[in-house]
Amino acid sequence: MTKGKILIAEDDNDINHLIYEVLTREGYAVTQAFSGTEAKLHWNNETFDLLLCDLMLPGMTGEELIAEIITKQSASIIVISAKNTIMDKVDLLKLGASDYITKPFDIEELLARVEVQLRKTPTEEPVNESLSWQGLTLSTDRYNAQIDGQDIRLTAREFGILKLLISNPKKVFTKENIFSSVWGETEYIDENTVNVHMSNIRSKLNKAKPDKDYIETVWGIGFKMKN
Repeated sequence: MTKGKILIAEDDNDINHLIYEVLTREGYAVTQAFSGTEAKLHWNNETFDLLLCDLMLPGMTGEELIAEIITKQSASIIVISAKNTIMDKVDLLKLGASDYITKPFDIEELLARVEVQLRKTPTEEPVNESLSWQGLTLSTDRYNAQIDGQDIRLTAREFGILKLLISNPKKVFTKENIFSSVWGETEYIDENTVNVHMSNIRSKLNKAKPDKDYIETVWGIGFKMKN
């Protein structure tokens, strides 16, 4: 039994093969793509748990590939790129990436980040659950969100944050609380990570219902659902 199915979209042969060999040795089922168009073809015809994506890909850029995937489904995506500015990272997180690692990278760090993205509890069965808050409804078994019947497209991280807040609508969650619960990591490093995802959630909810604010910022503490 494999630990998960991973698609690598990387045009550098050496990097692609290095990642492939290491992940395969760790027990993952790995498919290689050397262009954006090739990666798109694999993604559309197979089921993957995770995409490792370079940005400067031939045929179709990484940004274009991620944008197309995210508009169709929630997906776990780790960007691996030589672009290393804060805005590069923020833009990709807003676009829908789950994580971002810059080149050159340490292969052990990449393995740890892959494990975090694919971390599951095998003994837990999916629970069909519906959470609602003032017209906003989450179907946790289908990772689906709606406002008054209108579908809201959320990334896996965005859905996780919203689920956490709605599950305890009167509780104020710190950024550290959110990061630990949704990312599954105890060491909180960059507050921009939560801020970007929260901003993206608010933008999507506001687009669906402009006259309603669903999330309240409790200054100096964190976030909660707004009454």
